Amino acid sequence: MTVSYTLEVADARFGGFCKLLLRWKGSIYKLLYKDFLLFCGVYVFFSVFYRFLLSPKQQDLFERISLYCDQFTNTNFIPVLFVLGFYVTLAFNRWWGQYTNFPLPDNLMMVVSGNVHGTDERGRLLRRTLMRYVNLSSVLILRSISTRVLKRFPTMEHIVEAGFMTTHELNHFESLHSDFNKYWMPLTWFSNLASRAREEGRVRDDIALRLLMDELNKYRGKCSLLFHYDWISIPLVYTQVVTLAVYSFFAFCVVGRQFLNPEKGYKDHKIDLYVPVFTLLQFFFYAGWLKVSMLAVDDMYQNLAPIEKDKHWEQRHFSVPYTLSTAAETLTPAFKGSTFDMRMSAEDLEIHQPADTAQYLPPKGSQGEGLEGCLLRGKGILRGCSLPSLLDGASLPHEEEEEDASPEENIINIDQKEQEMSLLKVAVEHTY
Repeated sequence: MTVSYTLEVADARFGGFCKLLLRWKGSIYKLLYKDFLLFCGVYVFFSVFYRFLLSPKQQDLFERISLYCDQFTNTNFIPVLFVLGFYVTLAFNRWWGQYTNFPLPDNLMMVVSGNVHGTDERGRLLRRTLMRYVNLSSVLILRSISTRVLKRFPTMEHIVEAGFMTTHELNHFESLHSDFNKYWMPLTWFSNLASRAREEGRVRDDIALRLLMDELNKYRGKCSLLFHYDWISIPLVYTQVVTLAVYSFFAFCVVGRQFLNPEKGYKDHKIDLYVPVFTLLQFFFYAGWLKVSMLAVDDMYQNLAPIEKDKHWEQRHFSVPYTLSTAAETLTPAFKGSTFDMRMSAEDLEIHQPADTAQYLPPKGSQGEGLEGCLLRGKGILRGCSLPSLLDGASLPHEEEEEDASPEENIINIDQKEQEMSLLKVAVEHTY
């Protein structure tokens, strides 16, 4: 299962990387701890057996066997890096290909919404039925390749109960015999219903119908690729070769990487550390790579079930039911983005308006020119005047008007002049 950790690495805080390494869910520790404990247990058994249970003559024999096994841990004998590296690349490309070909109904939904017209009940019925066929096809293909989806919809009756299919449609679905997966059948219903909508004038021209068919074919192609990824796996022979190479490598390491008596002067055995740190790291790397890699028309022509209102027709908000084995998934929050749960400080939530723009917007009316007009006027005046003369002369044209105006109008004029002078300053700063 892919676990999102984008929020944890969004900023480089002290100790953030260590916190990321200590995560358990989706980690290499959760994936390998059983194999790791087994490897450590076998290594400790041979270490104790060599140190305390063998006689000196038997220890000499064990040491010769250990040195002999250590030769096979060299990459020249077992090319673990080459074989495993190629296998990991192949497996990762398959995983990424499955993700990029996951059938999402968004594009098809937009095309249906924009090209199947009608505000009456018939138009709504057509749009909902078309999209229900699309979602039904997704459910059928995913329950064929995903154990989690199959547990949620173990039988076709569960799909009917969830509202993806009606009883009449189930009868039509089961009446057609096919030796292959019938996930494509609802998409055929889609094309037939879209043609009928074109005849009724709900789809107004052939270009709109062509757009519907093109998006439908893209959607069907992605469903087909998912099925092919599940059908045609990485060749079993290559998987066996990689598995045998990794496990045989660590089988030799159990004996060949033992710390021998440094007093006997064996090469590369100058110190007795008891714990093979680098061998354990190799186990994490190689076994982790391996574990991650092994976990990627004639009979149907115009054969439509009666178009019925779906189960959730009257409900504006609804959820698809779960089985008992998958009911716990209702407590898992949906992924809304890596920053959705990010904590914000009080300073981050404080609203701040820059003083040079937000506070000096001139009022609308006969005397207000707007922000853009004042900026343009300021730039034009600036071409022939200096900044001191410009600011000093900004109030001269209005002095006679202020004498004849009322006190209220004088206050408004003063405020407008202050705003205009501030905007002229902004224009000057922006020009320079």
